[in-house]
Amino acid sequence: MVEFLKDMWDFMHERKKLWLAPIMIVLVLLGGLIVYAQGSVIAPFIYTLF
Repeated sequence: MVEFLKDMWDFMHERKKLWLAPIMIVLVLLGGLIVYAQGSVIAPFIYTLF
C-alpha cells in the first residue's frame, strides 16, 4: 500500500497533476466513512447525506 501511494505521488508530481491529490483524499475519506457507518448507529444519518 505504501508503495502504491508513493507511485501515485510520483505520477502526480512528475506530470504536474497535483490538483488530483485533494480529490483522491476526499474520495478515500468518504469511502472510509461509508465502510465505518455500515455497522454503527450513525448509519441512518450518513445515508441521508447521499
